Amino acid sequence: MSTLTIDQIADAIDVTCDTVIRNEKYFSDLDGLAGDGDFGTSLATGFKVIKADLPAIEKAAIGAMLLKISMICSKHVGGSSGPIWGTGFMKAGMASKDMAEVTYHQLTDMVGAALEGIMARGGAKRGDKTLLDALIPIHEKMQEMDGSDLGAVLAAVAAEADKAIDETRTLVAHRGRASQVGERSANTPDPGIVGVATILYDWCKHYGVDYTPTAAELNR
Repeated sequence: MSTLTIDQIADAIDVTCDTVIRNEKYFSDLDGLAGDGDFGTSLATGFKVIKADLPAIEKAAIGAMLLKISMICSKHVGGSSGPIWGTGFMKAGMASKDMAEVTYHQLTDMVGAALEGIMARGGAKRGDKTLLDALIPIHEKMQEMDGSDLGAVLAAVAAEADKAIDETRTLVAHRGRASQVGERSANTPDPGIVGVATILYDWCKHYGVDYTPTAAELNR
């Protein structure tokens, strides 16, 4: 069965930092269509700190590393994104306590723990037009697969996040700043969903996984 080491997980986080930092303006522009336009800046501010601190973070255990990243998110990521992303990393860290590597099933459990924590923290559910509309089908897809081919898993979850962009585009937001503008939030992409999909697409490119996205926001 496939396993992931702490160094492999750290590398994926480093790639994530690059994605978030590179797309700071784009994510903020998307947020400005129905929100207050600060999503990209809020996220990038924290991930710049993660990028800078990651080499020095002790890598004896996955859980401890993720809990440190959680603290950075909570302190440096602005707006509602800080508590949400911070909680996700915290719950994933708690699920991988004292582990130097994780099996595929343990990784799936980590994603599930992060998902439950985010739902509890933000009070959102599937269909509210938040990043949960990408994360929930991602977790479901992971549960369906055996993890024997991690490249196939990555392509499959990238496709789920990609689909979520268009599947939620016409929805009215029920959480976050976008929910305050009512019907104006319809026919706009959710920046959190686009963010998750962009990160996964960049993972595909970084790890040599063949995936062709369909959403316009990923083809630019």
